[in-house]
Amino acid sequence: MPNPVSTGRQSKAAGSLESVPDSVRQDMHAPPLTGVNVIAQLETSRPVQPREQDDTARRRKQRSELILLGDGVPVNPGLPPIELADDFLPRNKEAIAIRLLCVLMTAIKADRMHQTMVLRVIRQYGLAASFSPLEKNFVRTLDPGDGDKARFSWRFESAWVMLWVLGYVDSLGSPAARCNADFAVDCMRDRNRQSFIDDAKLRPLDQILDQADLVYRYRHALADAAAARKKPPAGLNASIVYERHHAFNWLVRYSGRDWDEAAAED
Repeated sequence: MPNPVSTGRQSKAAGSLESVPDSVRQDMHAPPLTGVNVIAQLETSRPVQPREQDDTARRRKQRSELILLGDGVPVNPGLPPIELADDFLPRNKEAIAIRLLCVLMTAIKADRMHQTMVLRVIRQYGLAASFSPLEKNFVRTLDPGDGDKARFSWRFESAWVMLWVLGYVDSLGSPAARCNADFAVDCMRDRNRQSFIDDAKLRPLDQILDQADLVYRYRHALADAAAARKKPPAGLNASIVYERHHAFNWLVRYSGRDWDEAAAED
């Protein structure tokens, strides 16, 4: 029997994302942007000493700033490095894979998959107990409002981060360009729940932290531009950056928050 994930899709994901009005995109990404203190540690076979932590975080910040400068994005030197904590417990491959399947399912539903098919796929992948409260409400709603559809349609960008983390894509690409939503759907459609987990190859934590640090600085560059009433620098897409930051905050357990709260900053 063919895998039903793609069945019932009335338009390509990229097409549906294009149809979201700019005003809706701005409204759905309204959380204030202030400082961040991502808590994480490198996976290593020996303890990370305090001085080593400081040096690693400082070098990571410097690399991110060089990338921003190369992209033509203003750098805020006052933003702190990512800090490391010895008690950080990295998320395992299975947890990330199940979270990714849930995120993809909400994005696919937002792409106008018929509700009957949505429920069928949820049962097929055994996801019913794994959705966040907001996700659960969305996937159970027969006809969600336009705002919810717009918000969850952008979840393809969060999913793309986790596809990268699990080795399904080689590069995140520029945050000025949307991900390949159809490829993201294919990654799910071509596998059952267990093979999706088994085929994943979790990247080293230092690579994840490098990208988490970078997207954190992209997000603040966008916040600074908005505060100054300027256009996003270097063609950055605020919604893409927001979704990437959301995913990385969850991956590194920012402030211990669950998925629904992971995008916000204090």
